[in-house]
Amino acid sequence: MKQVASLRYGVIFKKAFCDVEVFTGFVRDILGINIEIDKVETEKEFDTLIGNIKPRFDLYAEDKKNRVIVDIQHRRDSDHYDRFLHYHCLAVLEQVRDWFDYKPPLAVYTIVVLTSGDKHKVPVSVIDFDPKDADGKPLGEIPHKIIYLCPKYMNDKTPEVYREWLRVIDDSLKGTVDETSFHLPEIEKIIDHIEKDGITPEERFWMIEEYNIEKHKQESREEGREEGLKAGLQEGLKEGLKEGIAQGELLAKQKIAHEMLANGLDMAMVCHFTGLTAAQIQSEA
Repeated sequence: MKQVASLRYGVIFKKAFCDVEVFTGFVRDILGINIEIDKVETEKEFDTLIGNIKPRFDLYAEDKKNRVIVDIQHRRDSDHYDRFLHYHCLAVLEQVRDWFDYKPPLAVYTIVVLTSGDKHKVPVSVIDFDPKDADGKPLGEIPHKIIYLCPKYMNDKTPEVYREWLRVIDDSLKGTVDETSFHLPEIEKIIDHIEKDGITPEERFWMIEEYNIEKHKQESREEGREEGLKAGLQEGLKEGLKEGIAQGELLAKQKIAHEMLANGLDMAMVCHFTGLTAAQIQSEA
């Protein structure tokens, strides 16, 4: 067993997966394509601004045919499917420079690793942009694809070629990995990259910073929920008090109305003096 730094941290994930051999092996097994690259960029941005948002990609590489983006996210957000769809579309649209040709020269593939899991609890989900005919057969027109991976939900239906990758990510979250249980040379390189003894002081600093940012956001969300609950409770009490007063006034008027009826006044006169309808008076008769 080896002590390792968790791949939940962006600084550690990037350290392991910006290795060209690791990145290309990951893409080969997850996407089923072989890319030829000399480097993997981190914190990649495009100059293009679409939808008032300028995404930054954790890991980015492209060859002559493909753009491949790998993003890692640890916290669970309700919008991560939409957010990474937006990022992906930006990497497609950024290539279209004029209205003469809308076909981007490079296919775009995005892999999103959700280390903390997801509400759907499935290990693999895919957005495939290729049009399908009525029988579900792809037309082969649009290759772009997004794959969401949740290592913690790996099961018997998870494709065999995915399993070592998902398992090393999930095992790293616990702080230890059994290096003898992995066979891919790229996985061995990942373990070497993230071994605790090899983590630099600067990398430890950024791990702590990321942890503190996550903790602060979580506390802010909890405070927001608590404040919302308090505000809702106070508003509920106010509304309840108003309803209680109104109900008390109604009961008092109904009592008076019953006494007036008992003393011989007709219903029309009682309704006039109390402001109640005949139905309201009779409901308590």
